[in-house]
Amino acid sequence: MRHTNSPNGITVSPAIEQHEHIKLRLRLVGSSLADVARELSVAATTVTSVSQGHRRSRRIEEHIAEKLGLSASELWADRYPRARGQSDGDRSQGDCQGSRRAYC
Repeated sequence: MRHTNSPNGITVSPAIEQHEHIKLRLRLVGSSLADVARELSVAATTVTSVSQGHRRSRRIEEHIAEKLGLSASELWADRYPRARGQSDGDRSQGDCQGSRRAYC
């Protein structure tokens, strides 16, 4: 796993860096991870775990992405590998057909 150094010298994992970026973007659109949790009737810790990459939930990932005007595959490209021959616009429901992945 690649880690980056922040300006204050603290080493940060890419997943936590992305989590902080998601929180910032949610604040910019007037929302938060706590809002997502309330809207989906789930624990705030669950939403945080998904945002940090410790857990997977397509429902939570898609809700966060929707609030940011993105698709889940745009926000978490590493979690939604592109199928051969698919462009970014083709990543809706079809990417999990026939898949045995638990998060589809």
